[in-house]
Amino acid sequence: QVQLVESGGGSVQAGGSLRLSCASSGSIYGTLCMGWVRQVPGKEREGVTSIGSDGSSQYVKEPWKGRFTISRDNAKTTLYLQMNTLKTEDTGVYYCATVRGEYWGQGTQVTVS
Repeated sequence: QVQLVESGGGSVQAGGSLRLSCASSGSIYGTLCMGWVRQVPGKEREGVTSIGSDGSSQYVKEPWKGRFTISRDNAKTTLYLQMNTLKTEDTGVYYCATVRGEYWGQGTQVTVS
């Protein structure tokens, strides 16, 4: 069993930055490919970025490429999302999840104005 708890969301002006964290419990965390997913009201959840189990490979979907960076610290069993040059269209609830989708956090709201 893996529990995921996001933090770091909030309100920020366009052009600003936020860093999301996702703390995990569970001894298998280091074996899991992880990602961040964004949901906007009225729309389906959309994958933003993902990272391999050892952090050696990352994928960032357009239009977040070049602005968002995913990383992980397996010793701390924590996943991160550095969000720079935020735009109003980045607003939404951000979830951390395993890439396979079997484990999800509760989500953290990011509002860019």
